[in-house]
Amino acid sequence: MRGAVLRASAALLVVLLAGPIAAEDPAQPPTLPDSAPRWVYDMPHELMSPFCPGRTLADCPSPDAASLRMWIAVQAAAGRSRADVEEELYARYGEVIRGAPRREGIGLAAYWIPAAVFVAGGALVGWFLHRATQRGRDRAQPPQRGLDPDVERKLDELLRRDGGDDEDERR
Repeated sequence: MRGAVLRASAALLVVLLAGPIAAEDPAQPPTLPDSAPRWVYDMPHELMSPFCPGRTLADCPSPDAASLRMWIAVQAAAGRSRADVEEELYARYGEVIRGAPRREGIGLAAYWIPAAVFVAGGALVGWFLHRATQRGRDRAQPPQRGLDPDVERKLDELLRRDGGDDEDERR
């Protein structure tokens, strides 16, 4: 009972302190008390805004985004954990609010598919380069052909006969 009263008092204190923050320009990030946990500052930069497509919650100038950032701070002041706050936000806004896919289940495909495509592309380029260099080597060396054995025999006879005549003439 006493813990619930303390949490409610802390939440009320944050709401009272947050009054001037809500009156600020929504394009400016709100200033939070120094006693707020670090995740209160980090979470708006990691979540996508449901009010400004393509922007994080911290970058969205919408007044609704400012009130959602304040709601996160109030939840932290009330003693809720980051996981509880994230779970409630995902239940309320769906998967659209996630800044990155989950690292479990089907969300792993978002991490593994690009890596697999990169490795397969590297293997394909390596195979192509190996094949291209092999073709270049084959073209650089002319094929070694032997003469027909009958032609070789006749050539040897002619060389012997011609070579023998020259030797006789010299003598």
